[in-house]
This record gives sequence, C-alpha cells and structure tokens, in this order.
Amino acid sequence: MKKINPSSLPFSLPLGGMTPATFLKDYWQKKPLLIRAAFPDFKPLFDASALFKLAQNDEVESRLINSHGQHWRLKNGPFAELPVTQKKDWTLLLQGVNLHDPAADKLLRQFNFIPNARLDDLMISYARDGGGVGPHFDSYDVFLLQAHGKRRWQISAQKDLSLIEGMPLKILRNFKAEQTFELSPGDMLYLPPHYAHDGVAIGECMTYSIGFRAPSYQELGEAFLHFMADTIDLPDRYADPELALSKRPAEIGSPMIEKIAEQLAKIKFTKNDIQIFLGEYLSEPKSTVFFQSPEKPLTPKKFAASAQKLGLSLALKTQMLYQGKHIFVNGESFTANKADGVILKKLADQRRLQALDLSACSADVWEAFCIWYEDGWIKLGDV
Repeated sequence: MKKINPSSLPFSLPLGGMTPATFLKDYWQKKPLLIRAAFPDFKPLFDASALFKLAQNDEVESRLINSHGQHWRLKNGPFAELPVTQKKDWTLLLQGVNLHDPAADKLLRQFNFIPNARLDDLMISYARDGGGVGPHFDSYDVFLLQAHGKRRWQISAQKDLSLIEGMPLKILRNFKAEQTFELSPGDMLYLPPHYAHDGVAIGECMTYSIGFRAPSYQELGEAFLHFMADTIDLPDRYADPELALSKRPAEIGSPMIEKIAEQLAKIKFTKNDIQIFLGEYLSEPKSTVFFQSPEKPLTPKKFAASAQKLGLSLALKTQMLYQGKHIFVNGESFTANKADGVILKKLADQRRLQALDLSACSADVWEAFCIWYEDGWIKLGDV
C-alpha cells in the first residue's frame, strides 16, 4: 500500500493566488470558481491498490456505483472485490478518508480558512472511463480537486432540481449543462450548494471532494429538543382538585389544556444552552467512527513524561471545538479557566502541541489529556 509522509507534502492555500478573504466575499455560497493549478504538480495520495484496500475496511464508508445509460446501481461496502480495472462506467466512492490517513487529513486542513465547525470530510472518487455518479446537486459547498487523470465537469445554475424517481441515487431529471470544464491533476472546481453538476471520468480518474457540513434546521431542532430533555425540570404532578362534573367523558377539557400549557411554558432555554448543544452536536463523531485505544497504555506519570518530550496530537478522528469558556471534544463538553483555555484552544486550532507548550499545563489539563490518551482521542508525538 502506497504511503506518503504528510510532512513532505508541499500543500499551501489552494486558491490560485486569491486570498481567502476575497474568496469568501466574492464566491463562497454565491457562484462557482474554477482554479487552474490550485495545487501545482499535485500527485495523488493513494494509488488504486491502496484505495481498493481501504474499500475492504469495514470502518471506511464506501460505495460502488455502476451506470448503464439512464440506469444506476449502488452497492455499499466493504467490498471483498471490485470490478476489473478494464471495465468502464464504474465509480468507487470512499468517504471520510481523512479519518484514516495523515496525508489526507493534512490536505483537508488546507481548507481551514472555513471554520472547523463547517468542515466535514475528504471523499475520494475513483472512476474508470465514463464513470460518474450522474447529474446531481449537493446541499453543501464542495471543492472538487482533480488528483489523477482527467474528468469532464458540466455545471448549471438551473432552478429545476427535480429527481428521477426510483433511482438509488439522487439523479436530476432535467439536467441542462451551462458550462463545461475539463480538469487535470491539481485543478480544482468550487461549487456552492444546490449547483447542479455532472462529472464523467476520461480514462482512469481520481477526484478528491472536500465537503462541508450544512445540517438542516429541522435536524438541528430535533437534536436540540433531545439535548434539552436532560435539562428540563418541571416538579410536581398534574392535579385538578377543582374538577367539575362533565357530561362528555371523552372530551379533553379546556382547563386541563390550559394548566398543562402553563407548565410547559416554563421550559426556557438560553444562549448558553445553545452554545453547549451546538458544540457537542458538531463535535460528535459519526456513528461509523471508532477510536483505537493504545494496546499497552502508559501510566499517567510515564504518559506525562513522554508527552513533554514528544508533544501531543489530536487523533485523526477527533473533533475538538471551543466557544468562550466551553471546550468540546468528540461530543463531550466542559468549561475551562482562562489559563487552561489558552492551551486547550491552541490544541483545537493547531491539532498539535509541542513539548514546550505543555509546560504550562495544569493538573486538571494533564488529567484530561491522560484520559483522552487512554481513549485513543490523542496521540503522543505526530499522528
């Protein structure tokens, strides 16, 4: 399996000379942008055999797509075997590759001019000649980086986003291309949400998709109500000592409704509740993510001694965010004082602490680090 040392990768801001501020002002969620040679002389992080090996891993979300005219077939991995490489019109999709490979994670982090709370994952699409996933749209922003071979992209700002019924994929029924681009390795195309697009491989092809989180408000609302269920405090029990005789036993009386409505109106939430909910929600690992604890964990004393020599890094699968005094790690939250907050926020932003950074850690921070180390959330040295 091909392995690349992430420290040797010459990554830089991938906007072709444009500043992130200009990109956010003029393009982000507004209009497409084609960037030629966004990553000059880009080389793929994986060869085909390495991707096929990842597709056999049950911890890697993978999908295999075959197309026959206007008919599409979808299979979910892991895959014991894949179509022969000589066969045309098939695509292998590997989701969240950054969770499993340091070089893929480093590439993803080049897009951190967008907040980590919005950054989702790096998906790799491997396709043979004619392969693709059909004309479709995404509900989120995406950068499409050509890693190997060539792909022809057709895009459209069309408002008709109706889908073909009965397909395992969301294929647009009436796709009408407005622009066509052919991307070579290192070229990149940015598309805002709901921008229709169709990419077709020209020969063997690899495309890396950098996607962003855009949860629906309905999803957020349901999750927030679930979160608040643990904080609701409504003492006492319903009672009606003033109950009057009713001639309609099946009717729910207005006094009962009014009394219960009065109690439920006492349920309140604050901005602080929303901050904690959002931090836990956005840092919560996906259901497919599992952490690997060290086989023989060091004692707290030896762990601290090693960390002060090697430094610490967040595991690839760890999501760490913060807001004010609140720190969020993999769906859990706690508050930190000002001094501890400085070191923890630095770890969240840089995903790495040098040995010198650890000299100011309090006993509470060391205790947290030791627990995270035992749980596989952080690693000694570089990941």
